[in-house]
Amino acid sequence: MKIKLAILPGRCRSAAFSLVETTVGLGILGMVAGAMLTGLVTAFFSVQLARENLRATQIMLDKVETLRLYDWYQLTNNVGTNAFTQTNFVSSYYPYDTNKPGLTYTGTLEFSVPAVRSSYSNNLRQVKVTLKWKTGNLNRTRSFTTFVARDGLQNYVY
Repeated sequence: MKIKLAILPGRCRSAAFSLVETTVGLGILGMVAGAMLTGLVTAFFSVQLARENLRATQIMLDKVETLRLYDWYQLTNNVGTNAFTQTNFVSSYYPYDTNKPGLTYTGTLEFSVPAVRSSYSNNLRQVKVTLKWKTGNLNRTRSFTTFVARDGLQNYVY
């Protein structure tokens, strides 16, 4: 019994694809799937890098905001040897979860007299916070620089 296709009456048409057509179709499907997976991996890695950058910014901001609470003597004398201004510190990605610390950020605080030619240059310090960490095989670093003045906000706290 012969089955004729209703699409083209009177002509016999093959109802299957050839091996070449199937191979080309699977090749195109494989390339599209590979591109989609590459896009997903890149997107997840970009989100991870953004999260690590955000945490690094939070750590640097925490260190700089803490400096606002110290008076001039605590900032300028015995830098690095007292409990107020430790020049080396370590922080983790998850600071409140000791079971899962995640990344470890290693940081430094550098206090210096800025190169400012002014009458108040002795009452001004430049502070640079630098963080370093490793993401996979990538060595990453971020830094933040600010100034602290002797007669800044800390004199308004009673």
